[in-house]
Amino acid sequence: MTSVDADAPTYTGIDDLTVELADGVLSVTLNRPDSLNSLNQPMLAGIADTLNTAASDRRVKVVRLGGAGRGFCSGAGISDDDQAQKTVDGPASVLDAANDAVRAIVNLPQPVVAAVHGAAAGVGVSLALASDVVLAAENAYFMLAFTKIGLMPDGGASALVAAAVGRTRAARMALLAEKISAREAFDWGLAAAVYPADEFDAEVGKVLTALKSGPAVALRKTKHAINAATLTEFEPALGREREGQLSLLTSPDFIEGITAFQQRRPAKFSDF
Repeated sequence: MTSVDADAPTYTGIDDLTVELADGVLSVTLNRPDSLNSLNQPMLAGIADTLNTAASDRRVKVVRLGGAGRGFCSGAGISDDDQAQKTVDGPASVLDAANDAVRAIVNLPQPVVAAVHGAAAGVGVSLALASDVVLAAENAYFMLAFTKIGLMPDGGASALVAAAVGRTRAARMALLAEKISAREAFDWGLAAAVYPADEFDAEVGKVLTALKSGPAVALRKTKHAINAATLTEFEPALGREREGQLSLLTSPDFIEGITAFQQRRPAKFSDF
């Protein structure tokens, strides 16, 4: 056994986040399928910790980011339990954890492939677009749903979405909170490719194989160059979003938005 093998980290994941390294592919799977993989603070911290470890792990050639069950990620959890946990940890806990997770994806030297099926909503869009190659199944959709509950996009979405689709379409997604189908997402530039659902896993596997077999140093330098050229506003966006979102998280409109969502009725915003 070499010294590299002896010092190699172990990837274990947590209850709601499955992590596995096999044949050069580090699979990070959101595993909260009952809520379409809604995110909580431990999941987001787990993503950041895993990728920060993987950054210096020579065994990791490529990362696959996906979701269990019927969807990729429905965004930050807004159930009663999730809201109660935020009350204990403070309103910034999930927001800061989301920023750390998205930052870890962008800064990871190795390429990240987002395998998106079903819903990619809220900060789930940020996780997908922080990745280097976004692959979508035909049943996928992308949705910045924040304004429906009185919030603004976060997780770097204001920079990541605009870098992918331009200002006008980014504003449409963020302000109107519309669902963008997989085919429309491909046409706009949100997704690099779209595949039939029954071929999706096989096609994702082909892309992973191509990347893990490629020239690792060249791939890393290419990723860094592209991000440096296109994500110049990423870090400033995280700061602006954090400031704005923390204000909105304590507003009457957010309370009304969450209540309306849980009661399955239209929200009546007060604009206070």
